[in-house]
Amino acid sequence: MKWTTFLLAALVAPVALGVPGAAAAGFPEKMITIVVPYPAGSTADAIPRLVAPLMSKSLGVTVIIENRGGANGSIGAARVAASPADGYTILLATTGMMAINQWIYEKPAYNPEKDFAPITNGASTPNILVVNPSVKANSLKELVALAKAEPGKLTFASAGIGSTSHLCGETLKVLEGVDAVHIPYQGAAPALQDVIGGQVSMMCDNLSNTVQQVQSGALRPIVVTAPEASKQLPNVPTSPQAGYPDLLAGNWYGFVAPSATPKDVIEKLNTSIVEALRDSTVSARLEGLGLTVIADKPDQFGAVIAKDSARMENIVKRSKAKISN
Repeated sequence: MKWTTFLLAALVAPVALGVPGAAAAGFPEKMITIVVPYPAGSTADAIPRLVAPLMSKSLGVTVIIENRGGANGSIGAARVAASPADGYTILLATTGMMAINQWIYEKPAYNPEKDFAPITNGASTPNILVVNPSVKANSLKELVALAKAEPGKLTFASAGIGSTSHLCGETLKVLEGVDAVHIPYQGAAPALQDVIGGQVSMMCDNLSNTVQQVQSGALRPIVVTAPEASKQLPNVPTSPQAGYPDLLAGNWYGFVAPSATPKDVIEKLNTSIVEALRDSTVSARLEGLGLTVIADKPDQFGAVIAKDSARMENIVKRSKAKISN
């Protein structure tokens, strides 16, 4: 399904069915599974675990979490794409899974545009470019100048090939023509540890992963790669403020269902998840993790996916980044 036609499809679907709300009339009647394609304990895992109990209460059925990690989320995504389109198996989907994987994998395991229908964008976090305090740069302009003066000397860590931290670094390289060496890791935690330890110069990771290290002084913040300032780090300049408005990177955590899921079922899931996300206790916990609650409508989330997918396609092509599988 085209993201740009989701709203139109949502409007005409009840007419096509003949009985408005027919599919959702008895929904749900059994347990709902939220597949999280990342390990337990990750930020992606925390969001559905916070909303699941409130979903159970509002929908009247058990809502469970199933962790299916691996391949930048591709394993879990493929599992949901192949599930019945009845609303009982949904996916916690991130920027990487919906806007990057299809461009960076030589043989993608699924097609985000054709295989999924958006439910809601749960929460988001911008990335933040940080450096080891020994790096002689206090601003993005100084960092770019340093990289150009010493080509190939600076290194940037990432949570793995195809992660938003990888593509953020590649974006900087493409936009400014700098020569920095990519050092991929198996996850953000070991990558950040090596930046803190000085084995790697810098990293452009999710703010939710780095805010504590920045506040403690273990890492020096350079720029928040978003148009808006961070509530957690309001004194760190944004990309536009630093003079680099096109250096944008971040991660959102949304919910999607198999593409043929009836639209009235999608709407019922949207109502339940949005209500849970806006619960004061849940929103406070998420904001404490460095996240901003979004809780939007399916068509709004579809527009976000389409925009980020087009931007990431351009960056991946220009950087020539690929994952063989």
